[in-house]
Amino acid sequence: MVKASKGYRRRTRYVMQKRARDKGLSPITKEFQTFDVGEKASVTVDPSIHKGQPHIRFQGKTGTVKGMQGRAYLLDIKDGDMMKEIIVRPQHLRKS
Repeated sequence: MVKASKGYRRRTRYVMQKRARDKGLSPITKEFQTFDVGEKASVTVDPSIHKGQPHIRFQGKTGTVKGMQGRAYLLDIKDGDMMKEIIVRPQHLRKS
């Protein structure tokens, strides 16, 4: 038997898949979108851009922008009963 992989993107074959029309790189304008502190943003992972990608468990979750860290944003997201702070680049965020 082969040992199961414990990688960062394991079990994401269908979750991180793009539709046929959307294949390839996303538009560059997604990188330049800005968010203000206190604004709500939802996490939608763009599988074509690996840098600044949050963990798959945060896919579809909505959080509050807390600040910036370099080019990325700090988001407060409720995961179960805990509040978690994640670092996400703007390519993986949408305004909500």
